[in-house]
Amino acid sequence: MKTILMGFMVFILTACAGGETRSKLPYGTWQIGLIAPRFMEVWIEGVDVIDKRGLAFERVHGGIPSYSRTVGWNGGRGGGATKPISNVDLPEIIFVRWQSLVEPQTYYARIDIPQWVRDEMVKPHRAFCNWDGKYVDNLYRETISIGMAPGGIAKAWVGGPCLEPIEIERVEAKIEKRGPSLGQTGGRYAWPDLEPESKTYIEKHGIPYGSW
Repeated sequence: MKTILMGFMVFILTACAGGETRSKLPYGTWQIGLIAPRFMEVWIEGVDVIDKRGLAFERVHGGIPSYSRTVGWNGGRGGGATKPISNVDLPEIIFVRWQSLVEPQTYYARIDIPQWVRDEMVKPHRAFCNWDGKYVDNLYRETISIGMAPGGIAKAWVGGPCLEPIEIERVEAKIEKRGPSLGQTGGRYAWPDLEPESKTYIEKHGIPYGSW
């Protein structure tokens, strides 16, 4: 019944927004980047998006993130493991569900994207790019990066090449009571053992809860 109801809700969203065309962006596609602290191994089960037209898109991204500093965040710099989000308008809501393998625990979070973020994503900037040593025009914050940390902490930034990321929101995720893979794997997580480097770090230093 729940599956039927969810399908019906998606149908309503699609029907209501069916007459609206996707916004013409000043670049090809916007992107989602996925980040986690180093040694804090994560498997992202799925990222879902509701765009500004109200259309729902499931599992537009997932898998293994890129890893940044262990304690605290690097401010969303680097964007993370990015993927172009094709045929999807600028986001209004992003949902992410992930396995925190160091605990282990499964979390899900909702990240609301305010209008100022969508405005920023189509606003051109002039900035200095270190890699070619000069100022460049028409740069855009076209990537939304999502960091996921133990304890169910999720943080989002909007950023782009040569531009300083801007924090959008920090949320405390909820525990997915059905467990990993929505209960379809009998409680088994993505992989049974941590990498040796991760295991050694955690045995020596523990998990730095509260730093994210």
